[in-house]
Amino acid sequence: MTLKNRIESTISQAVRRGQSGAVPPRLAAALEYAVTPGGARIRPTICLSVALACGDDRPALSNAAAASLELIHCASLVHDDLPCFDDAATRRGKPSVHRAFSESLAVLTGDSLIVMGFDLLARAAGTGGDADGTSGAVRAVELIRILGACTGMPGGICAGQGWESETTIDLSAYHRAKTGALFVAATRMGAVAAGQDGEPWEELGARIGEAYQVADDLRDALFDAKTLGKPVGQDDLHGRPNAVSQMGVQGATQRLKDILGGAIASIPACEGEAMLAEMVRRTAEELTPMAVRPRS
Repeated sequence: MTLKNRIESTISQAVRRGQSGAVPPRLAAALEYAVTPGGARIRPTICLSVALACGDDRPALSNAAAASLELIHCASLVHDDLPCFDDAATRRGKPSVHRAFSESLAVLTGDSLIVMGFDLLARAAGTGGDADGTSGAVRAVELIRILGACTGMPGGICAGQGWESETTIDLSAYHRAKTGALFVAATRMGAVAAGQDGEPWEELGARIGEAYQVADDLRDALFDAKTLGKPVGQDDLHGRPNAVSQMGVQGATQRLKDILGGAIASIPACEGEAMLAEMVRRTAEELTPMAVRPRS
């Protein structure tokens, strides 16, 4: 089974579980609407790639870790698009959840997806592992702890959103929380799901997250809303700092290359080190906007 199939299957199972029983039909529909189509699924792909590089001895736990990350990410997009934040009309090429279902249902959809992510990890605690499930449970608790830290305060994506309400923004802290946190979670959770220490994997996640933020700033500056499938110019509209406004297009492009080069160098020694280096190279190609790629 491919990484994409593992991710999509686990997400679909979690959503179907959330839609089962006597549930509000429109909220149930909004759950699926918010996670499909799936976009690049870059965070769960990184998570599973790290798990594979570390042995992936508990595939069901790795799948749960990857899918929980994506559910949290999708929840953050639903909340980001709300009128109280970006008031975005579109997301992934279709109306944002609050435009399609109402603002109140969008709030509940985001909340439900967050809870669903943690529930998924809790359910996976007994998968694989020793006969009594101890190994899986210990890893699942650590996965829940990492995901919680990268979702809330003091340095998770909630903190990242909170920085946008401040008159003075610590740009480094803002980017680490808003964008970097879930990438750090992806690399650390992939290692933990496979029974490895997650701490040495933090730098790789942080570097990929920083690269993603710079690439997003470039796309926001160079592309239109139709190409991106979401509104552009949001940083300028809301007065937020970004890499292009600070360094220019060429400076931001060079910064992106430097970050990704450092990411490859930061990969901890593991069985799949070469595979991960290739994944980062592919990520670099995918992140770099066509408009600034060198001509072959």
